[in-house]
Amino acid sequence: MKEQTKEQKQREAVSEMSMTQEEKMGNMPIRPLLFQLAVPTITAQLINALYNIVDRVYIGHIPGVGGTALTSLGVCFPLIIIISAFSMLISAGGAARAAIFMGRGDRSTAERILGNATSALLIISMVLSVCFFFGRQPLLYLFGASAATYEYAQSYFRIYLIGTVFVQLSMGLNPFITTQGFTKISMKTVLIGAIINIILDPIFIFGLGMGVAGAALATILSQAVSAIWVVRFLTGKTTLLRIRAKNMKIEGTLLGPCVALGFAPFVMQATESLIILCFNGSLLKYGGDIAVGTMTVLSSVMQFAMMPLSGLTQGAQPILSYNFGAKNAQRVRQTFRLLLKCCLTYSVCMWSVCMVAPALIGKAFTSDQEIIFMVEWALRVYMGGMVIFGVQIACQQTFVALGNAKTSAFLAILRKIILLIPLIFLFPQFFPVQKKVFAVFLAEPVTDLIAVSVTATLFRRQFRSALEQ
Repeated sequence: MKEQTKEQKQREAVSEMSMTQEEKMGNMPIRPLLFQLAVPTITAQLINALYNIVDRVYIGHIPGVGGTALTSLGVCFPLIIIISAFSMLISAGGAARAAIFMGRGDRSTAERILGNATSALLIISMVLSVCFFFGRQPLLYLFGASAATYEYAQSYFRIYLIGTVFVQLSMGLNPFITTQGFTKISMKTVLIGAIINIILDPIFIFGLGMGVAGAALATILSQAVSAIWVVRFLTGKTTLLRIRAKNMKIEGTLLGPCVALGFAPFVMQATESLIILCFNGSLLKYGGDIAVGTMTVLSSVMQFAMMPLSGLTQGAQPILSYNFGAKNAQRVRQTFRLLLKCCLTYSVCMWSVCMVAPALIGKAFTSDQEIIFMVEWALRVYMGGMVIFGVQIACQQTFVALGNAKTSAFLAILRKIILLIPLIFLFPQFFPVQKKVFAVFLAEPVTDLIAVSVTATLFRRQFRSALEQ
């Protein structure tokens, strides 16, 4: 009996290996398929988080000026988020719609979507580079720069802007590799850039004495290599969807729905910069540069915490979108249930780490004792709602995968704009002077609790309706 079971498993393994990527989406068992797609994607997301955090770790330990330099990088961070958000505006919806058309057997339309997305990313990169370069001074002061931190901030940001086109192409086109099921290739996109960045950072920052400018230079060089890797794959022979010149003429009927569907992820990402602007402004008022530096650490931890959740949803997206397009409701339902379990389990684990070891996390980012002391209590407050946040991300990103642009956009706006921003300024009014910084950080977990409740309620109603239709 055991031998028969072993032989059966071997036959199933051979059968899975012989499947095409599209056949796997529609026929391979959900659990192994999700983990086959999600593990490389999660790895890539963690590497991407490391990619961004490593700059802050190195900069935070520059002798003598580490605390000030780290705060200045926190000022640049919201603008960097906006740049990456524009890549999501195109890619999140574009990749999901490409997968839906592949599920319908219409690979030609899916390929035209890829071509339109490529052109849009190139145009966006040029516009962002020019606008941000000439407007960098007022923007940096707007996002919390002070007389002490401005020079460090503008030194980093003006170099980073040179690589905007590489950021747009590497981040904007990589989801089109993931949505085809080539998750190991998309993981390598991030891995290559991260390794180069980690190697170049200490060389430029400390070896050549370039400081924060060296960190920016290391980042754009690594992004350039990642962009070349992505474009080379999507113009090669292995890919199912190929970038072709004939498909790069922008068609409103194709690109418009992609932008509409990508609006929710764009809002989620772009409003992070607005959120940090509000946090930095309020914290600078009540706690000075130390509180802003603490926020840099907290936002870095939140970013790192969110990456595996993003990786899980990106791994599930091709399965959800393909089977939704193929009208296979049962596989869509099974995929979501597994995704929800995984996201919730992870969010509970991440919350536990933040509650148990906040001081160790602070020390990893900086040697400034004042920032470390504030991180020790502020991280527990700020990450308080993380324990159930897996529900939010699983439901909201499933709306995107199923093409429900309106609801996903509403949920993104609800959490960030309707709830969090007003609470950042409202909560301190009800606390004494010595507790106002605490009140600012408290806005985050309260927002998470409300947003998760609303999202779960809407999802329960609309998910069933979408599958029935």
